[in-house]
Amino acid sequence: MSSSGPMRGHPVPDAAGAPSLSTRLVTERLALRPPRTSDVPEMRRALRQNAAHLQPWSVAPVPGEDATSLTSVSRAVLRHRKEWKNGQAYVLVITRRDDDRTILGRVALGGVLRGAFQNAYLGYWIDAEHQGEGLMTEAVRAATSFALATVGLHRVQAAVMPRNGASQRVLDKVGYRREGLAARYLCIAGTWEDHLIFAVTSEEWGRS
Repeated sequence: MSSSGPMRGHPVPDAAGAPSLSTRLVTERLALRPPRTSDVPEMRRALRQNAAHLQPWSVAPVPGEDATSLTSVSRAVLRHRKEWKNGQAYVLVITRRDDDRTILGRVALGGVLRGAFQNAYLGYWIDAEHQGEGLMTEAVRAATSFALATVGLHRVQAAVMPRNGASQRVLDKVGYRREGLAARYLCIAGTWEDHLIFAVTSEEWGRS
């Protein structure tokens, strides 16, 4: 799992040019699309089923708040859709190509910044039962292509804890380069954790 960066995005000056919420990215085995309000029960199931799997790599929840409750998941989906329309972030749920309902994971292009930066922060996770099948690599490759080609960003950055070897291998396979180590970069599960910074730019992507 990769963590999204610490910066919040700002709306694209012309949000009307943002990709449609009916966007569907198709790969050999997967389909990636924005979350729908009808996904709330299934998203809640996926999050609850993977709670122990995701906990070591996730931001600690607000005390007394259940991030997997129907209310919290509903609010999150509505926020994701609003941010998509405003060009602030692009969250994509991962499903099988032939099964649009069962959620296997998620890829987030968060904190979109335009101006001189033209960057998004990549975060992702896959269902514990589907690790090691190459699905996360497939999804991250599709989401990166979407960010650099369709959304028109120049750079995508990812941050991974040094002990998360599986996530590092995903980024290596897709073509991200390692930029260095950021000490105490993000507070994960209540602890300030070092992160390895990975990135790819549109010039590099065009050569891959």
